[in-house]
Amino acid sequence: MENGGSPSTNTSTNPEIKQVLFNAEEIQEAVKRIGAQISKDYQGEKVLLVTVLKGAFVFMADLVRCIEGDVEIDFMAVSSYGSETKSSGVVRIIKDLNAPVEGRHVVIVEDILDSGLTLKYLLKNIQAREPLSIEVATLLFKEGKQQTRIACKYIGLPCPDEFVVGYGLDYNERYRNLPYIGILEKSVYS
Repeated sequence: MENGGSPSTNTSTNPEIKQVLFNAEEIQEAVKRIGAQISKDYQGEKVLLVTVLKGAFVFMADLVRCIEGDVEIDFMAVSSYGSETKSSGVVRIIKDLNAPVEGRHVVIVEDILDSGLTLKYLLKNIQAREPLSIEVATLLFKEGKQQTRIACKYIGLPCPDEFVVGYGLDYNERYRNLPYIGILEKSVYS
């Protein structure tokens, strides 16, 4: 079983994890803080949370339980990475939204904001559907990695420029089940 459940844990028993960046408690504190901000900002309003599958599903599940008020969720699936570790910038919608967004408050829930290329595409796509408002919530934010300007209202944790896995984030569909977020050993993906 992996470590990551206590505040003092910064190592993993998994030899493929170089370092634990954020343990389960640190992640939950960030999720609760974002949930409280969204609850306050949309008090008395209905908000539609849109999550991009698959990476953000764990964050979304925890976040929705931290939001007080009228919340609906929907999912999109896009592809921009394939089996690579960096976004190609070419985005394909694999699964579109079921719910209409016209005239609604929308918050896009992301696992990690790094290049911003995929998110830029999604924002443009959803904005064209005429929502009342659109904001972005990301659990992890890679400072200085954005190749395009993205206004991100809700940010959980700063992330170094490393390839990270856990808490829904994967490499080749592995590591999503880790209760922490850790840096993957380069030998695993290079």
